[in-house]
Amino acid sequence: QNSMVLSAAIFITLIGLIIYLHFVKIDQESLLVIGSLGIQVTSSYASGKESTTFIEMGQVKDVVINEAIHMQKVIYYLCILLQDPEDPQGVSEVVPLFQSSKPRLDCLIEVYKSCQEILEQRKTAPQSS
Repeated sequence: QNSMVLSAAIFITLIGLIIYLHFVKIDQESLLVIGSLGIQVTSSYASGKESTTFIEMGQVKDVVINEAIHMQKVIYYLCILLQDPEDPQGVSEVVPLFQSSKPRLDCLIEVYKSCQEILEQRKTAPQSS
């Protein structure tokens, strides 16, 4: 009977590990910004599974670096502010980026500057109808 309990515990542990690797453990996060199309956010899990989210550029109001206090520490993260369709000056949603990798502030600043360059080019480019 002890061997059955041990076998069941090992089996449950293995299933838990597989679920963790497939749905929780993110190995890599990437951000692709194309001024004329939108922003693509991709997360690659340890199991090889990928999750991709696409945000149309028309929905993007701005990209900002936000700060939060967590466990007596200030952490910084990059966010996409989505434009409110009813109020052009308002923000309907805040989409945080790089939640698993938590890059340092100097890395976030580099990504932020690149995103702002693309957003500025989009704003200054003539709008086609």
